[in-house]
Amino acid sequence: MFFSRARRRRKLLSQPMPEAWQTILRANVRHYRHLPAADRAHLADTMRVFIAEKDWAGCNGLEMSDEIRVTIGGSACLLVLGVPDFYFERVKSILVYPTVYTHHQHQSGMLVEEDVPVEGEAWFGGPVILSWRDVRRGARNPYDGRNVVLHEFAHQLDALDGAMGGTPPWPTADLAHRWEELIDREFEDLVDAVSHGRPTLIDPYGASNRSEFFAVVSECFFELPAELRHWHPDLYEMLVAFYRQDPATWLKPAEAKGNHGHGSIRL
Repeated sequence: MFFSRARRRRKLLSQPMPEAWQTILRANVRHYRHLPAADRAHLADTMRVFIAEKDWAGCNGLEMSDEIRVTIGGSACLLVLGVPDFYFERVKSILVYPTVYTHHQHQSGMLVEEDVPVEGEAWFGGPVILSWRDVRRGARNPYDGRNVVLHEFAHQLDALDGAMGGTPPWPTADLAHRWEELIDREFEDLVDAVSHGRPTLIDPYGASNRSEFFAVVSECFFELPAELRHWHPDLYEMLVAFYRQDPATWLKPAEAKGNHGHGSIRL
């Protein structure tokens, strides 16, 4: 199976990428414009394998299109640009709604809230679910600190160690220990800032729990890297080590927005 999959991938990548896909990447995945040429080529190849190996489904009448697949695939694969031959193999399907959709929140098996508008979800061992409106809006603006695709696929990276707890798998025990100490401190600082109404570079939604903290700081790492490096240098350094990328070297600084509001949630 491994060899047949490798052959399929080689055959796929031996063919040129459709020109229209290049146009979509430049228009909808704004990070793509800023990457060095070699990284742009690597991102495109990773995205093509990613697209080919997932089951895609439009929900609530949304018709799937190349624009949807390329925008989501290009954004998701930005996370693994520094990791060769990784295509989120555990994610088998991607469900896309036209806009935010209803989520019924449960706690301890009991329904506690209905009709919560959701931009996206990442299910452990299951699909990633996304709002196309929010996918496109976030992907086209790399400076607003919000990107639902980066958020949900960061959750999938977090889950690689068997749980979504805010600690993704690290290559060494020393790095894992350093991350645990750092996330404890940074998470508590964010919780304290949010509880006292202080503006924050890191999205306040990250104060929900450590899993959401990892997802939102991953968004911030790719969308506002210079700002994160300035205000949270230790956190930025650890994320450089994890993602094996340094986006502050290729994405120009933007004006820090701070204290992003939420009319809908990402899970």
